[in-house]
Amino acid sequence: METVVLIIHLIIALAIIALVLMQRSTGGGLGIGGGGGMGDFASARGAANALTKLTTYFAFAFFCTSLILAYLAGQGSSSSSVLDALDEDQVTPAVEVPVEPSVPEPEVPTPGE
Repeated sequence: METVVLIIHLIIALAIIALVLMQRSTGGGLGIGGGGGMGDFASARGAANALTKLTTYFAFAFFCTSLILAYLAGQGSSSSSVLDALDEDQVTPAVEVPVEPSVPEPEVPTPGE
C-alpha cells in the first residue's frame, strides 16, 4: 500500500513541476523583470487559466498523499522509546567477563606438613 501511494506521490510531484514550467510568466515571477506586478494577479483571466487550476488540484493531491504517507509511516513504528532499553534488566554486557580466573592459583604449603 505504501509503495503504491509513494509512486502516485512521485508522479504528482513530476506533474506539478511540468505544470509550473509550462505556465506563462506574467510580470516576471518574484518581481524579477519589472512590469506587470500584481495587476492581473486576481483578475478573471488569471484565475480562469486552466493550467493554474490544474496546478491547484495537483498541489492538493500532493498534500493529501503526503498526509497519507505520514500516516502509513507512523503505523509501522513501535510505541516504545529508545530510552526504554536502558533498564538494567534488559541491558546485557557487550563482553562477557569470565567468572573464574584463567590462571590457576599456586598452592601454598601449610605449616606443619
